Amino acid sequence: MCVRELVINWHVTEVCNYGCRYCYAKWEDGDSTQELIHDGSAIKALVEEVGRFFKPGNSDNPLWPSMHWELLRLNLAGGEPLLYAEKSLGVILHARRLGLETSIISNGSRLTPALMQALAPHLAILGLSLDSSQEKTNLGIGRVDRQLRTLSMPELVDMIALGRQINPRLRLKINTVVNTLNWQEDMGKLIGRLAPEKWKILRMLPKITDDLALSDAQFDTFVQRHADLDHGVRVEDNADMTESYLMIDPYGRFFQNIPGEKGYRYSDSILDVGAARAFSQVNVSTRKFCSRYAGELGELQA
Repeated sequence: MCVRELVINWHVTEVCNYGCRYCYAKWEDGDSTQELIHDGSAIKALVEEVGRFFKPGNSDNPLWPSMHWELLRLNLAGGEPLLYAEKSLGVILHARRLGLETSIISNGSRLTPALMQALAPHLAILGLSLDSSQEKTNLGIGRVDRQLRTLSMPELVDMIALGRQINPRLRLKINTVVNTLNWQEDMGKLIGRLAPEKWKILRMLPKITDDLALSDAQFDTFVQRHADLDHGVRVEDNADMTESYLMIDPYGRFFQNIPGEKGYRYSDSILDVGAARAFSQVNVSTRKFCSRYAGELGELQA
């Protein structure tokens, strides 16, 4: 057993209220009106099919012999899944009824006390995408809405405190994409205030564009600046992110990074051909998947 918990990342929408210049959440062969998040029956069918195929103990799953996970977690991502807050909550509740753990990754801009009250009791992990604590840097990255509003860090700190009050077992994960605009920043103070159980430092991945790509030295400088923080720091370079995640796109297809190339490799629709056949059409490196969590068995993942 290399991981206690297997995580399936469903990117439920490409739509986002921010415009990050290096966003990799761009998929082919569809538009936002065709995303499964708009079809309640399709949502349930996909969650059920994925839950069945990746259920612990399913010997027909090709990952099972080498990984032997105990728990299955469905992680909702985007785009920004909380643009469809009610529908995303519906996905989470259906997954919980089927016995899956659940989590969500958000840019934090749509979190309100009422939404946190609805979400927090059902989440194992709340993930936040935070690339800078500086308004100017966020503006440059494109982490800003059409009214040029950036995320309020004091409000975010209060929102996370509320989530932990509602669900004391709720764990916080922060994802930071290092790029040419933020590599010189010291984010230690903000990370300390939010106190995540895990902080994942990712190098800008040029899957769609090379905009804001940085050098090895710049990335290493950012990593070393924060190496002593006691908040579950994990580092992923570009090679670590290739063929090492289990991912579903907004149209219900498995997809995977292609080594050394831009764009993605896609499977057929899971709802059309079933999870087993669709999953056979993409590559997942169990070695990379397991090595990413070496030394943190049973801890926070994905």
